Amino acid sequence: MAIITKITTQQKNKDRFNIFLDKGKGEEYAFSVDSNVLIRFQLKKGMAIDEFSILEIQLQDDIRKAYNLAINYLARRMRSEKEIREYLAKKEVEEPIANEVLHKLAAQRYTNDEEFAFSFVRTQKNTTDKGPDLIRIELKEKGINEAIIKAAIKEYPLEEQVEKAIKVSEKLNKKSVKESQRIAKQKAEQLLLRKGYPFDIIHLALNEADMEKEEDEEMEAIKYQGEKAQRKYNKYSGFEYIQKMKEALYRKGFSMDVIEKYLEESKKS
Repeated sequence: MAIITKITTQQKNKDRFNIFLDKGKGEEYAFSVDSNVLIRFQLKKGMAIDEFSILEIQLQDDIRKAYNLAINYLARRMRSEKEIREYLAKKEVEEPIANEVLHKLAAQRYTNDEEFAFSFVRTQKNTTDKGPDLIRIELKEKGINEAIIKAAIKEYPLEEQVEKAIKVSEKLNKKSVKESQRIAKQKAEQLLLRKGYPFDIIHLALNEADMEKEEDEEMEAIKYQGEKAQRKYNKYSGFEYIQKMKEALYRKGFSMDVIEKYLEESKKS
């Protein structure tokens, strides 16, 4: 048996207390505890405790420290159970202690994967331009099961997906002034795929988006691409030069009518 000889408050953390024991060889520092643990075990000067009690006190203090870590982590935003588990692992919290913490958090309703998933979908659709497939992947990475994901993604209805995809497409199209209409659409499709929109939504969005270029806009684009092609093929002449130019501009997405018009105007200039 050991006797508690002194309890002092830590200078840097007023919620933690240093416990000093005498195990028969005089007073010495033994361990520190959280204020919650101090109260729970009613630790006080003169109290006798055995080795088993010391181990139990230290275990509960480890749980309390891990619990405080998790609470601070949750204070920033909602987290999934997997996120909290991974965070505690990075903080070198042992798995049995992490399990105790997660059980306690769930009992206190600090964690709920279903509520987290619904909130996550709403936040992503309102603050980002991500599509539903990318949001699904992110939820899966956060440890949310398929049934919950399927239910939560309904917070992102089809009409909102199309509306968001249209905005993404039109924004990109405004930046694609040096591209042909066909290439601009291809780039919009690729961007929407990367952002997690399914093909049916992309098809609807590109049909509804204002992606059509006026004739003068298409001519401005081909002039830019044409000048680049000219620098590449200026060593050729005659028929070979014309064929090289046509092939290059066709690959850039321009119609043969636009290409013929551009080449004709280039001759005049």
